[in-house]
Amino acid sequence: MTLLYIVVFCLLGGLLSVAAAATFLLINDKIRIRILPHLVSFAIGSLLGAAFLGLLPHALESAHVTDVHDITLAVLVGLLSFFILEKMVLWRHCHSHECEVHGDDEHSKEHTAPAATLVIVGDSIHNFVDGVLIAAAFLTDIELGIVTALAVAAHEIPQEVGDFVILLNSGYSRSKALLFNMLTTLGTVVGGVLAYFILQEIEPLIPYVLAVAASSFIYIAVADLIPSLHKRTQLSATFQQVALIISGVLLIYFTHTLLH
Repeated sequence: MTLLYIVVFCLLGGLLSVAAAATFLLINDKIRIRILPHLVSFAIGSLLGAAFLGLLPHALESAHVTDVHDITLAVLVGLLSFFILEKMVLWRHCHSHECEVHGDDEHSKEHTAPAATLVIVGDSIHNFVDGVLIAAAFLTDIELGIVTALAVAAHEIPQEVGDFVILLNSGYSRSKALLFNMLTTLGTVVGGVLAYFILQEIEPLIPYVLAVAASSFIYIAVADLIPSLHKRTQLSATFQQVALIISGVLLIYFTHTLLH
């Protein structure tokens, strides 16, 4: 039953995020540009909520952990590892056509092929890791698994929108861009299924995988998503951002509470 949960939520989250992103691209450009920052703000809250209210408490409470410093060390190692991955241009999320990592493809066509390749490769790796993290959460607790899958889906939607834009600007048709995005989401299922069988054999490592999952969510929220919000400095925009971040946190909190 746990394996079924893992497959369903890995597949459902990925396909829903791709479908939402594809639908989002059909909206008028001006409206989309206005809505996307709000999605990013909400994703920040859901990621931080899942990390601090779900993943880390379960990791610290595990019977396999004898020293909490081991968990905090795992978080630190995870943060540094994701920094290195980002330096390798494999982890960075883009949320518009203007991305300092993949290049501004609308104005710099010589970079379009590398940008498209990096989006596909990076997305596949990231989705595979997301699948591992979701599986570890489900193996710990069904409710934690659902909360983790929700947080993953929340941040995947703005990411997929950015990826779609980059692929389209790289010369891909809408149908081809949709196909490649759907194929990369299968990496989540592959990661989840492999982790289900491997982590069951090495159960004492699950708390440390949860710690790395938390570091992944924290890194994406703090190093990737939050800086994009600083482009809007108006007081009204700041209030909106804070309100949506809190909404994301509350979604995770109430979902975890209700499931529990």
